[in-house]
Amino acid sequence: MKQLIALSALGSDRTGMVHALTQAIIDCGGNIVESHMAALGSEFVISLLISGNWHSLAKVETEIKKVADAGEMTIQIKRTEPRPPRIDMMPYSIDIVCLDQPGIVASVTGFFAARGIDVAELDSRSYPAAHTSAPMFSVRVIINVPSRIHLGVLREEFMDFCDHLNLDAILEPVKS
Repeated sequence: MKQLIALSALGSDRTGMVHALTQAIIDCGGNIVESHMAALGSEFVISLLISGNWHSLAKVETEIKKVADAGEMTIQIKRTEPRPPRIDMMPYSIDIVCLDQPGIVASVTGFFAARGIDVAELDSRSYPAAHTSAPMFSVRVIINVPSRIHLGVLREEFMDFCDHLNLDAILEPVKS
């Protein structure tokens, strides 16, 4: 029977870090089901969902600690279960672009939390604008909207919220 572990690793950004982790997982008989990786400042962070039988995952848990020690990484591992399917929910994608300002992610996630809407994914980054070098910020969010929520009302409330914070946003269904 396939089991799952969630793994997160943080370490100084260096060439070969991803290969060392992923090769150790494959060598132990694990399979990477999902992954998210990013450089954050001078650090590199990776999140993995790994599947395998009990024996291969126990081996991953042991061997990955050796890789972490050799590469000066901090690793966290946790056994987990498959996420239950989201029934009676519609996935929506949100793209936001604005001048960088403190609190954008907290405000956006607070808007959805107050309405009982699940944030499934969130990615954000700061960058200089192309011609002016003004500090810009972008956020990409995937939400799961319960069927009890009227989408037209949600869209109107969200656009008013964005106008109030001076955020340019697009809210649309996730395309399969």
